[in-house]
Amino acid sequence: MDVSGVISAIVIGLVIGALGRLVLPGRQRIGLLWTLLVGVVAALVGTAVAGALGVADTRGIDWIELAIQVVLAALGVGALERAKAGRRR
Repeated sequence: MDVSGVISAIVIGLVIGALGRLVLPGRQRIGLLWTLLVGVVAALVGTAVAGALGVADTRGIDWIELAIQVVLAALGVGALERAKAGRRR
C-alpha cells in the first residue's frame, strides 16, 4: 500500500467512525484514535460484507456499502464504549 492509500484509509476511517458515533445517541467517551481505528476496521469489514452480498460494485455511490460500514462502526463504537465503561467502575 502506498502513501496515498494509507492517507485515504485514514480519511475514510475518520469519516466512517464519525458517522458511526453520530448514529449512536448520547456522548461516547472515546478518543479520536479509537474512532479512527473503529472506522478503518468498519470500512474494511463493511467492504468485505458488501462484496459478499454483491452490492459493493454499483454505478455511482455505493449507498448500501456505506450503510453497512456505518452500522458496523456504530456497533464498534458502542462495544468499545461499553468495554471502557466497565473498566471505569
